[in-house]
Amino acid sequence: QVQLVESGGGLVMPGGSLRLSCATSGFGFRHYVMSWYRQAPGKERELIAEIGSGNPWKNYGADAKGRFTISRDNAKNSLYLQMNNLKPEDTAVYYCSVFLDTRRVWGQGTQVTVSS
Repeated sequence: QVQLVESGGGLVMPGGSLRLSCATSGFGFRHYVMSWYRQAPGKERELIAEIGSGNPWKNYGADAKGRFTISRDNAKNSLYLQMNNLKPEDTAVYYCSVFLDTRRVWGQGTQVTVSS
């Protein structure tokens, strides 16, 4: 059974940092592109960052460039998102995701709230 479990969200002040983690199981993690998405209230889910397998390339959405860093540890089957200089508009539920064969699989999400 494929499982994606996010952690590391919380309440942070503007300008602060958070590191999100995604523990995975049930599939060959090292072979798949992994992604972080987020969904703010009243908005569509959007791609924040993605990372390739092997010698991984990285791709960032416009809002993440220069502030967020995606990384992976294939030995631990884990995905990470380091978020710096957080802004109130980064407030959202953040999801770890993988596209497996014919379907996209999602974690349950972790809430990030940026507020003073």
